[in-house]
Amino acid sequence: MRRLISLCALLAGLTLPTLATPSDLIRLTNRDDLLGWEAVGRIDLGQDSYCTGTLIADNLVLTAAHCVFDKRGAPLLPERIVFRAGLRDGAAIAARNIRRFVVADGYAPSDGMSADNVRRDVALLELSTPIPTATASPFALHHNPTRGDNVSVVSYGRKRDDALSWERQCDVLGRGQGLISFGCNVTFGSSGAPVFSDGGYRARIVSLVVGGHKTKHGTTVAYGMELPDTVDALKRKLRASATSAPSTANTGFRKVDVTRGGNASGARFEKIQ
Repeated sequence: MRRLISLCALLAGLTLPTLATPSDLIRLTNRDDLLGWEAVGRIDLGQDSYCTGTLIADNLVLTAAHCVFDKRGAPLLPERIVFRAGLRDGAAIAARNIRRFVVADGYAPSDGMSADNVRRDVALLELSTPIPTATASPFALHHNPTRGDNVSVVSYGRKRDDALSWERQCDVLGRGQGLISFGCNVTFGSSGAPVFSDGGYRARIVSLVVGGHKTKHGTTVAYGMELPDTVDALKRKLRASATSAPSTANTGFRKVDVTRGGNASGARFEKIQ
């Protein structure tokens, strides 16, 4: 509990005095709607749970670290994980099993939503075989987001897990100490979802959604981390890795099974009450 309070206090210091109203979610139903977003997909984790992930190379998927641990803190077996690029209404642009994955050094699932953990809540998944870039073009990372920047989020979520939803506009509320907060509409299932920069030739990934909480005004603050240095380190770690999964794990994140009624999320996502 102290860690949650500490994180909320830190994120409150990053937040603008008033929150921008996020734009409505757009369901990417048709193939034309999905054009350009094919590299975002659903990561199916077995037992009816999932997260959102994004290709950053033809064989690498970026997502949240807490997605690849079970509720006891053990790393999932890579062969249980499937990435479904551009999944909509049961049809994926491409689907691949996972060969192995790595998580950021220092990530400790037992620490739950501590600020240090949020900074390191990043995993890199290696696909069993690449997805051709002509099928799904990977996204690059965005450097140096600033407070007030317009961003967007593409994600799966509770009651919208059959197709991607796109929030076209929300804001960077603050940035500091390796953390970034956003005024974006996120929910269970949005864990690992990419936050994209607005502008330029093509959107770039600013951060990943790893959690969020409701404000007293009923709006949602999402939070993530700065990515470039962490992703570079993960790529080096993956190249050097001779194992199929991290060696140690515990978890402070809650897994919700979509088969358990109205409050089920089908995803890993820590909600701060």
